[in-house]
Amino acid sequence: MTVPRQLPNAITIVRILCAPIFLWMLLADGGADGPLRWWAAVLFIVAIATDGIDGAIARRNGIVTDLGKILDPIADKALTGCAFVGLSILGELWWWVTILVLVREIGITVYRFIVVGDHVLAAAWMGKLKTVAQAVALGLALVPLWTVVGEWILWVNGVLMAVAVILTVASGIDYLVSEVRAARAKGTR
Repeated sequence: MTVPRQLPNAITIVRILCAPIFLWMLLADGGADGPLRWWAAVLFIVAIATDGIDGAIARRNGIVTDLGKILDPIADKALTGCAFVGLSILGELWWWVTILVLVREIGITVYRFIVVGDHVLAAAWMGKLKTVAQAVALGLALVPLWTVVGEWILWVNGVLMAVAVILTVASGIDYLVSEVRAARAKGTR
């Protein structure tokens, strides 16, 4: 069976379009722990989990595109950015955490667009690890598990969120260091 060349990018675009819908669902009832909160969490988890699906389809079928390399991190950042902002609006996450993460994410994304004419930058391993850590921490923060298992889960989420923030900063530094090294190596040739 032949997979349409546009399928992975179409999945990525759907992931991007899920971000504002997810944010609306999260904020629609003021963050109450009712059905909209649960559905927002499910939408986030499904949308962020499909990150691996679009990439796997593209690699398996030899249809990896430069557009996909650009859109995929944008989808991740749209989803996680909406989650960070939404949780901060609801008062469930400190704004400084959201601002720190968004500065890193937007900064790297803008940099990617600036150098896109020079070369396409695929995500590095630390960036992928950062995205997984953010997805897990945000997914746990979004699902109102405290209503089911008790408030101790908030401590677990705090630890996971701290790991996600540390990896966000570390991967940003790693990314910039790698780009500086690549630029220097290119300049010496």
